[in-house]
Amino acid sequence: MSGVAVQRARAGSSGRAKTEARAGGVRSGGADDAVAVERRDEILEIAAELFAERGYRATSIRDIADRAGMKAGSLYYHIASKEALFVEIHDKALDAAAARVRAAIAGCRSPWRRLEAACVEMLEIQLNPESLTLPIMNNFRSVPDDVKAELIRKRDEFETIFRDIVGGLPLPVSIDRTIYRILLLRLLNTADEWYREGRLTRPEIASQIVAIFRH
Repeated sequence: MSGVAVQRARAGSSGRAKTEARAGGVRSGGADDAVAVERRDEILEIAAELFAERGYRATSIRDIADRAGMKAGSLYYHIASKEALFVEIHDKALDAAAARVRAAIAGCRSPWRRLEAACVEMLEIQLNPESLTLPIMNNFRSVPDDVKAELIRKRDEFETIFRDIVGGLPLPVSIDRTIYRILLLRLLNTADEWYREGRLTRPEIASQIVAIFRH
């Protein structure tokens, strides 16, 4: 399914997040809780980077712990397992993507305008050079079967957005909407393979996609 926007951490925003986490922790349960939340967020960022760089199979708990500057055994204080960590990163990424697409189509009255707005947002998500999610998504075939089942469940949930959009299009009765949706998402989800900067902007490409699918 789709890639999403899990962004690389930036030093400035990280510093602000640390300050806010500590302040929030004092109010809600003490500084220790805030530090634990902050540390876990850092581990998620590090794990996402490693999964993207090396792939699921080649990334070990020790690798994540080493980059986080801690012992492998201590990492289990913050996470249940490598599998659970990967699923959490995957799910957070899709939740973020879903929120962006829903915000993009909010207020669009025309069904074709909704489709175009969704396509623009998907292209922005997929083609963001700061995103770590696309390479993470490409690990789908390498994860264990039980993990794969969790990923499929979340991806199916994400696809309901496009199922609703396609369901609202005034298409001829001869068009199978499931095949239509699959072809559309396949095109959008592989944008990193065929997109080249220059001739058309991303909104212009989205407009062309809709024109072709509308025709």
